[in-house]
Amino acid sequence: MVGCLVHDRQRRTAVTTNPIDALAERLGIGHAYRDQQGVCRTVPDQTKRALLSVFGIRVDSQEDAERALVELDRRAVASIVDPVVVLREDAPKFVAITLSQEDATGRIRWILTEEGGSRHAADTAIARLASSVGVAVGEKAYERRRLDLPQHLSLGYHALDLVLEGPHGRLTGRTTVIVTPARAFCPPIFEHGGRIWGIVVQLYGLRSSRNWGIGDFSDLRELVSWAAGAGASAVGVNPLHALFLDDPDHISPYSPSSRIFLSPLYLDVEAVDDFAACDEAQRLVTSPAFQAELARIREAPLVDYRGVTALKRQILELLHRSFRRCEPADGIRRRAFDEYRASRNPALERFAVFQALRESFGERDTWLRDWRQWPPEYRWPDSVDVAAFAREKAEKVEFFIYLQWQAELQLARCVEAGRTGGMPIGLYLDLAVGTDAAGADAWAAPELVAVGATIGAPPDLWNRNGQNWGLPPLNAAALRQQAFAPFAELLRANMRWAGALRIDHVLGLMRLFLIPEGRSPSEGAYVAYPFDEMIGVVALESWRNRCLVIGEDLGTLPEGFQPAMRRAGLLSYCLLYFERDSQGRFRPPNDYPPDALVSITTHDLPTVWGYWGGTDIEERVRLNAYPTSEAAEGERQVRRRDRTALVEALRRVGLIDESYDCDEVPFEAILRFIARTPCRMLMVGLEDLLGVKEQANLPGTLHEHPNWRRRLPVDIDGIRQDSRVRRAVRILTEERPLPHQW
Repeated sequence: MVGCLVHDRQRRTAVTTNPIDALAERLGIGHAYRDQQGVCRTVPDQTKRALLSVFGIRVDSQEDAERALVELDRRAVASIVDPVVVLREDAPKFVAITLSQEDATGRIRWILTEEGGSRHAADTAIARLASSVGVAVGEKAYERRRLDLPQHLSLGYHALDLVLEGPHGRLTGRTTVIVTPARAFCPPIFEHGGRIWGIVVQLYGLRSSRNWGIGDFSDLRELVSWAAGAGASAVGVNPLHALFLDDPDHISPYSPSSRIFLSPLYLDVEAVDDFAACDEAQRLVTSPAFQAELARIREAPLVDYRGVTALKRQILELLHRSFRRCEPADGIRRRAFDEYRASRNPALERFAVFQALRESFGERDTWLRDWRQWPPEYRWPDSVDVAAFAREKAEKVEFFIYLQWQAELQLARCVEAGRTGGMPIGLYLDLAVGTDAAGADAWAAPELVAVGATIGAPPDLWNRNGQNWGLPPLNAAALRQQAFAPFAELLRANMRWAGALRIDHVLGLMRLFLIPEGRSPSEGAYVAYPFDEMIGVVALESWRNRCLVIGEDLGTLPEGFQPAMRRAGLLSYCLLYFERDSQGRFRPPNDYPPDALVSITTHDLPTVWGYWGGTDIEERVRLNAYPTSEAAEGERQVRRRDRTALVEALRRVGLIDESYDCDEVPFEAILRFIARTPCRMLMVGLEDLLGVKEQANLPGTLHEHPNWRRRLPVDIDGIRQDSRVRRAVRILTEERPLPHQW
């Protein structure tokens, strides 16, 4: 089940008498929500029924719902303890055990083994444990009792084993006890009062004289070094998640195959160690035909993913073969590779096997790239047939592991460039909200994927039809059953490289807007997720990796969500475009929250230059995205009012005077405006620094608009020398100097 099943097993739906509504409530399906304009939207019964089906419960009648409720009750008492218990370090340490009233006369023994090896044990009479109100399941009565644990447990993931000796025999149970910090990691720069700034880049769009038509890790390292020297504290990038090498047109970084592994398209092929030793690769790269194709894709105005993939793939395969041939002569590198492989397994092995399987089936027919269309014996990663395939195709599997090894080595050099340059944060990475249903993560753990619904967002002012992101939701019940281990692994894989991590659509830790397959976003509903537990795991992993966490908390938010997020130590996400008061006026800098990251815009919104000129509106007109010409004109009028309101806000704080011409973009004034907010972190996109009008992604479009393909107008040397960039850097260092203690 994907929904957030009742954690407190005594909870009952006393408010509603409709069994379908009661069942939906038990599974966390909201009966209504307030949209961005405050209007209450009631979830229709057909949506509830469709989502219940996603959760594995088919409801054709009220009798079906009543039987399902009884089954949920039975599941709730099937084990004496929940599969996971998440406890904050500053909260009382205890677990709740479930037992029949008949067993209350027995004894319970327990052993708690901490992650570091320390052990605690006790044996006590159940009657001495505090109890709560009982509950009946069928004809049997159950109750919850509180089992106190040592109050000074270390942070981490601990194992608790229990043995209950009752009048009718022995019951055993095991749970994972996760002890988390009260708040996520806070970088020392903030403790010294620092208000820092950084730049954001779509890595694929970076130009250089040496890259192969797409920005790569060497470009990123060079950009990080320049930014550090300019006074920036961070460099942010789009998600670096692995996409699909055999499907170069699948390019959205927010619809990856895996969020755990990296895209090898960002490899600088000529910087791979094996390139210098591989004569065959060097001859091919220097050949006239290869150089002609390389020149073509370097000069292209948009990233040619198909051309880039073809060039890089053939050379990388040669480099891997060269690496295999040189094994005996270079035992050090082979040992390094083997150690890397062991350190990332079993997840890495599964990812590589998936890649090899997908390409093998895809060679027969493109529709077989989707693992859900494979023969049943290959749809499960632990099957005998998959193991046999991995042995037979060992070299190909190793090739995909080799790509990840090289990608991590090159990304590590980018991290080191930030450290060497004295950056307080370094890389600011982006964690996408989900993965493609046909991807590696879904195949590797299909039980974690809920089938029959996709993640999206209800209609709002920026997307009046709502959004369907086409991504399957995580199965919350399965996550809890696995003690959130897959979630922790996901965080570790991204925080390993990040001084700061942006969690895209952080609202998903509390609730996700799910749309039944075949329905429109207006027919979706919010489904609850275990926020307190998941945010605790985020806090724990942030401390272990010393990684600042930013929650992208835009859109329709439930009451109390942002205060809860800030109490947990996550920075909020403030965009200038959205920071308005109840009258629609832009809020002055002092009204911004300090525990936040501030920016002008983001990849899904117009750049400041596009916003000012209405480039996004005219692009939608070109694409016939408005139902009528009057609707388009209405958008233009709203934009003109917004521009006037922003100019007035700049005037109120003395950043422009009455002589200002509204047709000119007041970029430097806007930059000073957000730089003067108390927000701890400011990020500005390279597109805004360079005056680019087109945005990276136009939501609601696929191939009609060149999403995720635009390249910057200048290369890295051009960025350094651009007068507009230099003035912006001067403004940012004036308004946000690093504290002297740093």
